[in-house]
Amino acid sequence: MGTKNHSVADPVSDPKKRRRVGFSKIDAGVTPNECIKIYLVSTKEEVGSPDSFLIEPVDLNHFFGEDGKIYGYKGLTITIWVSSISFLAYVDISFESTSDGGKGITDLKSSLQNIFAENLVEKKEDFLQTFSTERDFVKSIASGAKELQKNASNGSTGDSSLPKAEPADLEVLQVVGMPVGHLYSRLVPLVLLLIDGSNPIDVTDPRWEIYLLVRKDQEDSRFGLIGFAAVYRFHRYPDGKRLRLGQILVIPNFQRKGYGRHLLEVLNNVAISENVYDLTVEEPVDSLQHVRTCIDVERLLSFEPIQHALNAVVSKLKHENLSKKSQPIQFGPPTSVIEDARKTLKINKKQFLQCWEILIYLSLDPIDKYMENYRIIVSNRIKADVIGKESEGAGKRIIDIKTEFDQEMSFAMFKSNGDEATAIEKDENQGNLEEQLRQLVDVRMKEIELVGQKISVPRS
Repeated sequence: MGTKNHSVADPVSDPKKRRRVGFSKIDAGVTPNECIKIYLVSTKEEVGSPDSFLIEPVDLNHFFGEDGKIYGYKGLTITIWVSSISFLAYVDISFESTSDGGKGITDLKSSLQNIFAENLVEKKEDFLQTFSTERDFVKSIASGAKELQKNASNGSTGDSSLPKAEPADLEVLQVVGMPVGHLYSRLVPLVLLLIDGSNPIDVTDPRWEIYLLVRKDQEDSRFGLIGFAAVYRFHRYPDGKRLRLGQILVIPNFQRKGYGRHLLEVLNNVAISENVYDLTVEEPVDSLQHVRTCIDVERLLSFEPIQHALNAVVSKLKHENLSKKSQPIQFGPPTSVIEDARKTLKINKKQFLQCWEILIYLSLDPIDKYMENYRIIVSNRIKADVIGKESEGAGKRIIDIKTEFDQEMSFAMFKSNGDEATAIEKDENQGNLEEQLRQLVDVRMKEIELVGQKISVPRS
């Protein structure tokens, strides 16, 4: 880590000149994202080049003190280069001057180590040498890994998601045991920088597995890392297994090219080939959930066991006017259909229900003709899931009563008959509830439409 202090000459160097006494301004600080630039580089020639690939990190504030600001520096610039070969990093810190403006002077080295830990290389010369000394880092991990087939016996291949010009030397490798810790310790900084709200996995737990998406260079046999997924293997009583995807990341310069989708498809194939109970995803961000749903909806469209139940729901929607119904009608899938999808495709119940609404949307052709009915079933489902839970306590009130016992510990609850006092509360809250419901429905409809735009449905 290099530090440069560009000092500024004292403007009052003449002792004969009169100094004025005043109150200094309190240091307002600077947010890390304002003064930090992070570059991903694959060669030593790219280090220092303005044309290097610039990473856009998530909010860095929580790495820098309680209020997430850097204090005590004037003209601060922090430039970080991260090697895509070894995933080691070098930091160059430049500033004009330092001074305590009432908030102290931030310990930059300590703050940066919160992100990069032992992956920081102190000297630039040593960092440049890693492009040769660490050139086989990924290859050394890959040498002991299990190469996975792209296709599973009864799952989708996933090949269509890759760029058309992708060479045949793309591989997915399964890393287990001791190598997981060595590899993941190098990848943690990228996880922290690029996955919002992420926490490192516990590499001491042998149930964690890493799936690497790599590309082999045909000329020198080097392996380049494109992305990875961290998967946890649960035990399910009595003798089953469940897979949970904890983290997935595609290296920034390979993003939006279909590689993340390919990794997800391979994981689906692993779940199917190993006949685990199901495959779940831990708190997926919106972009990951979108890709995941697109994959699962495409799989379900060709999944024969659900077609009869789906056709029955679609037919009912086409021939009924739900706006005239006094009571909401349920359009959810039968339990047997949910179980068939889990057993065969390893899609869990929560994810299947998300896909079911989209399957209905795609089957209503033309959708504009049946949009009113469709929006009603989405609204009814959201009301039952969210607002319905809150309404269970409607009409219940707690009042104080006179008692010979401890007054603070005594109360009575009753539920009013008819409208009584709760009518006022209902009037006040009804507008808010309806607006919240409308917003939730709008968000869900947008999610459904975005998935629908990505999927082509064969029409008879």
